[in-house]
Amino acid sequence: MAQHASAEKRNRQRVTRTARNRSIKSSLRTEVKKARGVIETSTEGAPLAAKTAESSLARAASKGVIPKKRAARVAGRIAKAAAKATSAAK
Repeated sequence: MAQHASAEKRNRQRVTRTARNRSIKSSLRTEVKKARGVIETSTEGAPLAAKTAESSLARAASKGVIPKKRAARVAGRIAKAAAKATSAAK
């Protein structure tokens, strides 16, 4: 257990940040799953779902919850799948 005041403060900050990051990461995973599900099932909702997921990824990356390169990679894959789904429907 923390003995010094500075160590106690760092521990409080860690708990706060962990809770915030866990919440953001959870909602991010939900958005990505929703986007992938919409892309697989319907073609008309694919671009909107991809845009929403990309926005959530960018927000999480900017806050440091996930690495920026991972956000770019996942967003790229979702965009590619959405483009493929909409072009296949035409």
